[in-house]
Amino acid sequence: MNDAVIIRGLRLWAHVGVLEWERKYGQWFELDINLYLPLAAAGENDDLTETLNYADVIESIRQLARQINCQTIESFSEQVIETIDSIYGVMPLEIELRKCNPPIAGFNGCVAVRRRRD
Repeated sequence: MNDAVIIRGLRLWAHVGVLEWERKYGQWFELDINLYLPLAAAGENDDLTETLNYADVIESIRQLARQINCQTIESFSEQVIETIDSIYGVMPLEIELRKCNPPIAGFNGCVAVRRRRD
């Protein structure tokens, strides 16, 4: 499938990390989502009911981020996928979840997991 609704750079404050202080105080994450679905009918008919509402996806994931408390970004990413599934059912998707400032001495980048489901 070539069509996709894409959400880029969704910033999330979440309590995720192996270290206790990461789960207690929280930190920034950034999420990219590709949701693969046919978009021709929505484009031709200008009809939101023939596509998905990305605002609903964003708000549901923000709510998840406010409530989550886990150790790994792998677990966080799984819960993101489950949240999307709960709204739209199982669909092809790809997500990349980045931990913006991991507590690694001398490292100023980010770390990420990428999940893809065809």
